[in-house]
Amino acid sequence: MTLALPPRFAAELRAARMVWRREMLHFLRDGTASLVALLQPLLFLFVLGVGLARLFAGSGGGPASDYLMFLFPGVLVMAAQPAAISAGASIIWDRQSGFLREMLVSPVRRGTLLAGKCLGGATVATCQSTVVLLGAGLVHVPYRLGLFVPLLAELALTALAMTVLGAVVAVTITRPRTFSTVLGVLMTPLIFLSGLMFPISAMPGWMAWAALADPLTYAVDAMRQTVVARTAAHPSSTLFAPVAWGGLRPPPLLELAVVGAFTLVSLGVAARRFSRTG
Repeated sequence: MTLALPPRFAAELRAARMVWRREMLHFLRDGTASLVALLQPLLFLFVLGVGLARLFAGSGGGPASDYLMFLFPGVLVMAAQPAAISAGASIIWDRQSGFLREMLVSPVRRGTLLAGKCLGGATVATCQSTVVLLGAGLVHVPYRLGLFVPLLAELALTALAMTVLGAVVAVTITRPRTFSTVLGVLMTPLIFLSGLMFPISAMPGWMAWAALADPLTYAVDAMRQTVVARTAAHPSSTLFAPVAWGGLRPPPLLELAVVGAFTLVSLGVAARRFSRTG
């Protein structure tokens, strides 16, 4: 027996799916841009990361592979960033071209259209990061289904959080140049304060407090603890010390709940402002 959905809900779901599909078609038709977007995280991991790993090993901090394994989750987040930002940018360009106005006259809720666009952007961002994830063996992260499945799930949530953040900026700022500047200024500290290159415990006090206010910190740390729990990493190393709230160390599920709460609140803010778009 087939479960029939209420007509109104079915129409909303169909509209969100069409907006999601449009984002995926843009991604599939512009493979060159996707490959170019991956150059930065790959260079960061295999050029800068290798150099820093050798420096880390030379200073007695442990094997160079430890640092590359430490860096890997943050690079996955970095790989998702361009696609997440482009989803917000597409809102700006749709407004400029007039396509957004055509979407807004459709008989569905505007929040549904925004949710479809955010889900599409998050899917694209996750797909791009998966390319980097496939190179896990090069940084001594084993190919295990029990590791890749939770990493992909955490990565998808993180990609959605960054996409929604881009949407919040896009529905607040109408000029493309201003949008790029504001989002670039916003995302850069969020990425580097997340513990991407060095642990929170190595930061000065004021920076550590700023890092704890960064939602990406919890995403990166949850992914890092997933890698530690399912590989032969060295959890005793200060590199892999988890985020701590005073003396309390939140488990990965609680960290992901923080990221999820940030995503829901941001989506609510973006939907509220998007509903006022004329």
